[in-house]
Amino acid sequence: MALRALITMVGFLAAWHLLVWFTQAEPYILPSPDRVLERWWQDIELISGHAAVTFVEIVLGLVIGCLLGVLTGLVMARYRLARLWLLPAMVISQALPVFAIAPVLVLWIGYGMGSKITMAVIIIYFPVTAAFYDGLRRTEPGWLDLAATMGASKRSEFWVLRIPAALPALASGIRVATAIAPIGAVIGEWVGSSRGLGFLMLHSNGRMQTDLMFAALFTLAVFAVLLYTVVDAGLRRLTYWQTES
Repeated sequence: MALRALITMVGFLAAWHLLVWFTQAEPYILPSPDRVLERWWQDIELISGHAAVTFVEIVLGLVIGCLLGVLTGLVMARYRLARLWLLPAMVISQALPVFAIAPVLVLWIGYGMGSKITMAVIIIYFPVTAAFYDGLRRTEPGWLDLAATMGASKRSEFWVLRIPAALPALASGIRVATAIAPIGAVIGEWVGSSRGLGFLMLHSNGRMQTDLMFAALFTLAVFAVLLYTVVDAGLRRLTYWQTES
């Protein structure tokens, strides 16, 4: 896994370098990989400071969004009235463009970290809720028949059978949420902020510091891949009984 990732990264950097060499693009349009890495090393303290802010926003948004998604999925699967009211509201919330919501959140919550975390939660919430709810209502019928034969109560059936059976579906939703979590935080930083990698990229682009912008983007990409790898490993341990075909 690590070797394949390293080979892929080396191949990507080589293709990037060949593209710059072939097109003879100016550094302010497309800097070369070595120029970006040099700028990254020169401004490591600046980038690290902004990366720490984005890191907190993404992780908190991911945790809060997953917790809310799990709770909503449980409520929707357990209570029909909640399902009838919550499901349409969720669909409507996802129909609104993300860029349209971000300025409103900044206006309501402010330019601080809260609006960025909220944006990340909004993006993460739906895939986690939808995946967990779908898993809860698609339990193997044979298992339910066996539980009924053994006299299990509806409460026991829900907590002992349905929830464990829905964990693989929940894991899929969390994986999707982890992959898209940086989007909410960065969009929020683009709309209005004074810290974070999104702010640094926007600020660098306005000053034609393209190498710094790419360095910040590279940092965000590396962090996103590492976060997904850690979450995926944890989910594999959580659903250890699920074998891959």
